[in-house]
Amino acid sequence: MSGHSKWSQIKHKKANTDSKRGKAFTKIVKEISVAARAGGGDPDGNPRLRTAIEKAKEANMPSDNIKKAIMKGTGELPGTTYEECNYEGYGPGGAALLIETLSDNKNRTVSEIRHILSKNGGSLGEAGCVAWMFEKKGYILIEKSRADEDTLLSLALDEGAEDMKNDPGEDNYEITTLPENLNAVKDALVRAGVEVRVAEITMLPKSYVPLEGGTAEQMVRLLDALEDNDDVQNVYSNFDISDETVSTMQ
Repeated sequence: MSGHSKWSQIKHKKANTDSKRGKAFTKIVKEISVAARAGGGDPDGNPRLRTAIEKAKEANMPSDNIKKAIMKGTGELPGTTYEECNYEGYGPGGAALLIETLSDNKNRTVSEIRHILSKNGGSLGEAGCVAWMFEKKGYILIEKSRADEDTLLSLALDEGAEDMKNDPGEDNYEITTLPENLNAVKDALVRAGVEVRVAEITMLPKSYVPLEGGTAEQMVRLLDALEDNDDVQNVYSNFDISDETVSTMQ
């Protein structure tokens, strides 16, 4: 699972250092509104909404913005209607790509995604061409310096975690759960005083494609370009890159 871990770390670091807060807010507002529209405005009964609200708080979004986004989703306030659409394709070196979008204009969105892919060594594929390579999971990343392995494993498994990875040479523990168990496991860890670095519903690859040198760097540039698009909510890939390459990007 090292490839996913590395990309999560790169994204986390970029999120804390770049100046794209306004763009991040826009994407989170979209997700909150769509989640509220789909499952109601009560986060206690709507796990997707709860996760979106937690992401908003982590980004220091004002509570008033969160409330308005929920109300737009439930119809209490007027707002734009966004449609969910996923795209699949390939990046440099043949790595698989899953791209999740929320858009008010699907024709514009697919055109922009196709352009970004072709400009950065990728290509758009048919529906279903790579989705089978991924599994939807809850994913938690914790720095090894923040917790004892045995204690962490016990806490996670007691709350329904599926697995915990402790790969030699990696700086983090990786915990996977069923999507519906993510919040329970995260809450148990937080109550125990464990600092959670990443907690998200994600698409985990079943296997990885190793990328090196310029191909790896081109892949990361492609992912950055996709995630910079206003309509793209999440991008998943099955690439793996070396620690040396990661160090040049951080």
